[in-house]
Amino acid sequence: MTQVDLKAYLKNTAARCDAYLDAYIKSLPESPTQLNEAMAYSLLGPGKRIRPVLALLCYQSVGGDEAQTDTRIMPAAAGIEMIHCFSLIHDDLPAMDDDDLRRGRPTNHKVYGEAMAILAGDGLNTLPFYLIAQKTADPALATKLVLELAYFTGPEGMIGGQVLDTCHPAEAKAGMTHNLDHLRRIHRMKTGALIRCACRMGAIAAGANDATLNDVDAYGRAIGLAFQIVDDILDVTSTEEQMGKKVGKDADKGKLTYPSLVGLEKSREFLAEQVQIANTIAAKLGPKAVLMGELAHTLANRSN
Repeated sequence: MTQVDLKAYLKNTAARCDAYLDAYIKSLPESPTQLNEAMAYSLLGPGKRIRPVLALLCYQSVGGDEAQTDTRIMPAAAGIEMIHCFSLIHDDLPAMDDDDLRRGRPTNHKVYGEAMAILAGDGLNTLPFYLIAQKTADPALATKLVLELAYFTGPEGMIGGQVLDTCHPAEAKAGMTHNLDHLRRIHRMKTGALIRCACRMGAIAAGANDATLNDVDAYGRAIGLAFQIVDDILDVTSTEEQMGKKVGKDADKGKLTYPSLVGLEKSREFLAEQVQIANTIAAKLGPKAVLMGELAHTLANRSN
């Protein structure tokens, strides 16, 4: 397949996810209107929808039945985007990163206030589990998907990674070592966990065997790390206009990043290594997984 095919796939799949998310948020009549508006503001704002795209792409790449997409993987794909958006809302709060801009627009708490932003994040953190249980046709599959999402969202996944990432340098000196292994741990948990989870849920929903699931898991690990290395690089080299959010904030806060630890050139070498791993796995999975390889390359060369 060509790069044009990937662009079309990304555009069409993101639009499909947006339509599903929009319809679901509107299907909650007992939820207060302002809460729905605050959740939808972050959930349906401009974004790449990488995590739901990965769930759907991995589902299709390992032989998932396209006719059963809406009842096997779409609830989980939508759910993981909710989790991602919840994390962004809370990450932007004054107590966390204190950001005024996200995806080129004012952050949720700047529009709706801190209290409503916290509650909108809470709503998007709980809805996915209800959505998966409610809309996944196979109860046994729903249980597996809920377990995956809960684990990779929680203390041993994304939230644990957020804790490591927000640890003040003074605290880090007292109990943590600022080295490459620690940085990889932060990235593996903070950003990589949800990306890996999306890939795994796609394979699980497709009924993948253990060997295939392990391959998809390794692919998710590689592109999860690659994605965060790119973020680190762009925080140094890009502009606020390109990124749609403040840049240079990692250095301002003394956060551990690849460029701060090993420099830009070595960061790009590490990035290329992870892309190569992802490409090798995609090739191993066969012709249906060609877009998985192309997506790894595209994510590594993104500008925002």
